[in-house]
Amino acid sequence: MTTIAPSQAAPKSLPLPTALQQQQSTQRTPTQHPQQQQHAGLRTPSNRKTIFDRNLNRTRTAELSRASFAYLFGEMVTYAQKKVTGIQDLERRLNEAGYPLGQRLLPLLLHRTPPPQAVRPTRILPLLQFIAHPLWRHLFSRSADAIESSATNPHEYMISDNEPLVNQYISVPKEMGNLNCAAFVAGIIEGVCCGVGLRGEVSAHNAGEGEGGMWPGKTVFLIRFEEEVVMREGSGK
Repeated sequence: MTTIAPSQAAPKSLPLPTALQQQQSTQRTPTQHPQQQQHAGLRTPSNRKTIFDRNLNRTRTAELSRASFAYLFGEMVTYAQKKVTGIQDLERRLNEAGYPLGQRLLPLLLHRTPPPQAVRPTRILPLLQFIAHPLWRHLFSRSADAIESSATNPHEYMISDNEPLVNQYISVPKEMGNLNCAAFVAGIIEGVCCGVGLRGEVSAHNAGEGEGGMWPGKTVFLIRFEEEVVMREGSGK
């Protein structure tokens, strides 16, 4: 009588097909909720809201600490100082850095102004009032110190600031004594002027009374409007 070997008594277990194994492993893995899936490199808050969802009037009274502003502005001046050919070149770079900021502040401030006063200035005097008061209060929490017009040139107007905040935390070396970092603010003013269609050039000038005077750091922002703007102002259009 022939006996069957143990290896022949029980059939061998055949391996499952690869596709079937993948299907079983997929069924065992719990599915992830769509809200839990995040794209690589994209981080969003837990409430699913970003800065674009904020109300423009929500932070109208928010203030930036002076320490933070001093650090950021100092780093910006250091960056602008690289590969410059002189003081005028450095002031030009600071002016160019402030120009786009002025163009963006104009619609924001008009949006935050109550409807009766939310009028885009189209004449020189209302524009200067807008710069010296709403714009200055938004930037420095106070109004500018003076608005003047040139007695000799009808194209030139001046806005004075006795203590520019941008110059309080900048140490200017002796070899660059004529440097005025308020050129950054001049660029903001120029951006606002061009934003309303009253084009011109704005520059910052030291007008201090010396170390023993009352306002040693006084700065005058000289606004030179183009000929077309002055002619349109005179015609009353």
